Amino acid sequence: MAGATAARHTVNMPHVITSPCIGTKDQACTEVCPVECIYDAGEMFLIQPDECIDCGACVPACPVSAIFPEEDVPAGEEEYIVKNRAFFGL
Repeated sequence: MAGATAARHTVNMPHVITSPCIGTKDQACTEVCPVECIYDAGEMFLIQPDECIDCGACVPACPVSAIFPEEDVPAGEEEYIVKNRAFFGL
């Protein structure tokens, strides 16, 4: 559209892994993920939103309760939504 400024598309994050994963990286979540969308990002795991089918299998599997639907990410943990998007170039 000529003359219009395109808004940057923000990818919905079906699930976000937050700070309790840092340094823990228990692989229980990766073992139950049916589409293998959880990746090792160094200090923690992160979920590739384009691959995630939003099944929620990873949520109860996480022994440190670090995985939340985007809309339920606890206050103070919102930076992990941004970190997850950035890691995957979104």
